[in-house]
Amino acid sequence: MSNDIKITKGLDIKLKGEAEKALENAVVSNSYTIRPEDFHGVIPKLVARVGDRVKAGSPVFYDKANESVQFVSPVSGEIVEIVRGEKRRILAIKIQADKEQVIQENEKINVQSADAEAIKAYLLASGCWPFIKQRPYDIIANPGKSPKAIFVSGYNSAPLAADLDFVLQGKEAELQAAITALAKLTSGKVHVSVKNGASSPLAGLNGVALHQVSGPHPVGNVGTQINKIDPVNKGEVVWTINAQDLVIIGETLLTGKFNAERIVALAGSSVKKPRYFKTKIGAEVATMIYDNGVEEGGNDRIISGNVLSGKQIKPDGNLDYYSNLITVIPEGNDYEFFGWTAPVFNKVSTSRALTFSWLNPNKKYSLNTNTNGEHRAFVVTGNYEQVFPLDIYPMQILKSCMYNDLDEMEALGMYEVAPEDFALTEFVCVSKQPHQEIIRKGLDVMIKEIG
Repeated sequence: MSNDIKITKGLDIKLKGEAEKALENAVVSNSYTIRPEDFHGVIPKLVARVGDRVKAGSPVFYDKANESVQFVSPVSGEIVEIVRGEKRRILAIKIQADKEQVIQENEKINVQSADAEAIKAYLLASGCWPFIKQRPYDIIANPGKSPKAIFVSGYNSAPLAADLDFVLQGKEAELQAAITALAKLTSGKVHVSVKNGASSPLAGLNGVALHQVSGPHPVGNVGTQINKIDPVNKGEVVWTINAQDLVIIGETLLTGKFNAERIVALAGSSVKKPRYFKTKIGAEVATMIYDNGVEEGGNDRIISGNVLSGKQIKPDGNLDYYSNLITVIPEGNDYEFFGWTAPVFNKVSTSRALTFSWLNPNKKYSLNTNTNGEHRAFVVTGNYEQVFPLDIYPMQILKSCMYNDLDEMEALGMYEVAPEDFALTEFVCVSKQPHQEIIRKGLDVMIKEIG
């Protein structure tokens, strides 16, 4: 079987505002925020209260369903606020950072000689376990189960995504340590995918099955790679890890210190100087956006993540736990006169009806958030299949999620999908259906009913 993965179904959305490959330190954030909602399905139980002082890498809360899975502070400082919602649900833990950072030191571990149980215990105790996610269900991996394979995507094909080849430069030692440790936790292979023809730091790692990928987005999605390499069947589990999170895992294994440093791309047509910043998980986004031409109080949308699957945040918001991209684009709250009948030259479309983006496949666009239509019943157009490369029927699986038919969901391949796999079908949907939300709710039903 060839290690090359090439897809033809998909869609590259070329946007203006790609981050220049220039790295600088972000303004040091005064506070850092951890949001339990970033960890889907986790019910947090606090081990630190308001007024407590924490070190970088010391536990803040753990998962009620699995007490061994701990979530640690990205910085040292004082917990100044715990934001609660309905029924006292914990929405956020805000930490006021110290000027001089103090890092909790764990005992070092010999990655080469340690066995699987020792590696697993170390990752759990050091706070690195939340970086490991699993399919099915796209949730934090269950440490009690062994995966049949582990997947790492070294290429992000989403619009304006951070260039991982640039971000991972000089981190080969940390990447190798993480891969060596994780390989002991599976009886199968560690699959690493890189862009075909690119010079990736991941390409030279030992102990991996390397795959060269090419084609339009979503070829960089780990879900696409799983589907083409080793699909998930009922009763099977695979783990996935973001490439940048491997660096944090590897550095923790090598030094015994949890370093929440993250290189973040600031991109989008509303950014005058798009570039890369060195910051930390949970940092205030204001420390990066307003010094780079984003108009304070302007009519822009700030997104933690990419424009297809990211999360809208407020100007005083914080970087998501898993994000390495901040996108700023114009809000689409203007009205287009005769927008449904006039020829369209400045938008991306898979249709050729009064749209002309297909004539300029390399043109970059300045798109806003306007959905160009309203929510309505599903219309069968065949558009989904054009941009969906998985061997799954997208329309049928979406409908089975809507009426909660578990047998049909299983038969159609629900075990191997995640919401981000349906970001493009949502983008091209003429019915304006919230595909990612539908899939997430379907997965939640399966967790509840099947486990």
